[in-house]
Amino acid sequence: MKKRKFGLALSMVLAAGTVLGACGADDSEDTSGESNAGGTEAAGDFTVSMVTDTGGVDDKSFNQSAWEGLQAFGEENGLEEGTDGYNYFQSNNDADYVTNINTAARNDFDVVFGIGFLLTEAIEQVAAQQQDTNFAIVDSVAEGDNVASITFKEHEGSFLVGVAAGLTTESDKIGFVGGVESDLINKFAAGFQAGVEAVNPDAEVDIQFAGDFNNASRGQQMAAAMYGAGADVIYHAAGGTGNGVFTEAKNLKQQDPDRQVWVIGVDRDQSAEGVLTADGEELNVTLTSMVKRVDIAVQDISKRAMDGDFPGGEVIEYGIEENGISIAETQDNLSQEVLDEIESYQQQILDGEIEVPSTLE
Repeated sequence: MKKRKFGLALSMVLAAGTVLGACGADDSEDTSGESNAGGTEAAGDFTVSMVTDTGGVDDKSFNQSAWEGLQAFGEENGLEEGTDGYNYFQSNNDADYVTNINTAARNDFDVVFGIGFLLTEAIEQVAAQQQDTNFAIVDSVAEGDNVASITFKEHEGSFLVGVAAGLTTESDKIGFVGGVESDLINKFAAGFQAGVEAVNPDAEVDIQFAGDFNNASRGQQMAAAMYGAGADVIYHAAGGTGNGVFTEAKNLKQQDPDRQVWVIGVDRDQSAEGVLTADGEELNVTLTSMVKRVDIAVQDISKRAMDGDFPGGEVIEYGIEENGISIAETQDNLSQEVLDEIESYQQQILDGEIEVPSTLE
């Protein structure tokens, strides 16, 4: 599929990110664990793993992006998939989190990533018991000198796709489908709503939560109700539940190819999820996606750990400035006028002229 470049180029190797603070770690102490005690570790001796939330590595969203990052790191450093290189542990339900994290630690992986804020308590529990292992939690802040906390400025990217939605809608009715209501998902909703309001104050944003990150049927039902009530753009921040939003949009588009119905994807470029064929013509209901480079963050922290610089006890944040947040490279459904507006607002965010809200009022 044709792709047009936009905004800041995404670096394949990020800097450490913005250090926001330490979780009880003294800068003068070595908080990286015994796996880095000898300094730089040979790639062949280094191992890294991740534990998914219930969405799994094929959720076409958050977990998949993390796994792609781990695969890229492994290939780049000559590691093989498995217990002697890089691997993942699939969680089928919440009860699997502690078990899988413990299993990874007991298999002597040098770094164990917990993918998603739902694993925070499990990471803290196991990290306290397995002091010789380094852990990292994505999308949350966890206590522990051997735990790195990886966070993102999702509200910034959500603002940008909110601009796209506000300028694209014809009905002035826009939907937001979140997974589990939480401070994290509220960041997506708040930024999105602010972006819509910045360019289209007449538009209404219907914000709803599915209560699940892995229920495509629920996502489809919610999307059907929103589209049925007149919404023509829906942004999802719901993991696997969001797959149902795409399903409903494609069904509606197939029934009426002339109908305006859009989905805004999340976490990775989800343009492929919107493809359908109607009346012999290939169409795509993905307007754009808010890309959160979990893959790059996983690679970055893995490399730092391998080099003996694991940021234990630190909070690392990736935003637009760190090339960790952007809109998707695939922009076939965005007009040049919309792209220009997005770029203008992105620059205002970078210049500090706009402070994007991270909480719903």
